[in-house]
Amino acid sequence: MPAFRSGVVRAILAERSGLQKVTVDLGGAEPEPSYVLTQLIGRVECGDDVVVNTTAVDLGLGTGGWHFVHWNLARRALDAPGPGHIMKLRYTPLQCDTGSAEEHRPELGDVDGIAGLPVVVAGLHSQLAGAALGARLSRPDARIAYVMTDGAALPLALSDLVAALRERDIIDVTVTCGHAFGGDLEAVTLASALAVARHVAEADLAIVTMGPGIVGTGTRLGHTGIEAGPALDVAGALGGRAIAALRASAGDRRERHRGLSHHTVTALGRLTRSRCEIALPADATELLAEITQTGLAGRHDVVLVDIPDIVRAFAAAKLEVNSMGRDAAVDPILHRCAAAAGVRAALTSDRSCR
Repeated sequence: MPAFRSGVVRAILAERSGLQKVTVDLGGAEPEPSYVLTQLIGRVECGDDVVVNTTAVDLGLGTGGWHFVHWNLARRALDAPGPGHIMKLRYTPLQCDTGSAEEHRPELGDVDGIAGLPVVVAGLHSQLAGAALGARLSRPDARIAYVMTDGAALPLALSDLVAALRERDIIDVTVTCGHAFGGDLEAVTLASALAVARHVAEADLAIVTMGPGIVGTGTRLGHTGIEAGPALDVAGALGGRAIAALRASAGDRRERHRGLSHHTVTALGRLTRSRCEIALPADATELLAEITQTGLAGRHDVVLVDIPDIVRAFAAAKLEVNSMGRDAAVDPILHRCAAAAGVRAALTSDRSCR
């Protein structure tokens, strides 16, 4: 069951579209950090009495020590109509009329494909940085779309990484699908989100990942990273070029994630029914051997890609990129694999197919 407490907003630490970062006095020694999703509950001000959901922090999970403000008691009502009638977070107390591109764009009515759009699919949100920057460095004029699924965090505003990539013009447009919300464009399904990226946003390539906060249980199937398999199938079925970004690590404490992660092996080996491309840094010989050993090289097309020094590129762009608490410089192979997929997508994009 969820846990709620009431308190008083003491400080507003930062603010951007859709999000405030605040501290709330909950009666402890110090005010505690909390997120405010302004698209759902509006803004708060210092001194406001608020109700805070403390569940994840109480359990030591997921939000990095941050609570979520559930409601502002200083407000007796909130009326902020959305742009349409499509609801996300449906049948919950926070359901909201986000609208969707499908209900406003008549040109999508008969669309049933994505006309060769290269689609990078990665299993971790942090891989967005390597894929997007790799694509941008390989093709500076590319129009890059980020499609965020609902496999982890639902509010796009929660991602500091997306905010940084937008500020630096590394990604051009965001599309949120399923129950994920807050993108430049909203979509009902992943298939439709890819069509929106291609035909509405006029993207040259798309990168698909969940938001921050993958859900995992240590079991083979009980983690949201397996969504990468069906996502690759959707991209291929719509006539796109499906490109997998491998999850791999040299520094993870968990044996199942060292080298080629079991997430990737399951998603590409069991749950991807079509044939896709696996982009791999040209010098990643150990990973190539693992791909061959697991049988993935027989099921899919392995493409060796020359990539830039992506960790140095992060530093040059003043991007702070980490995954599972490890800085990119400490465990670079994850981000190098993402960069390989991004470079491959950029080099195979055909703008005439828009």
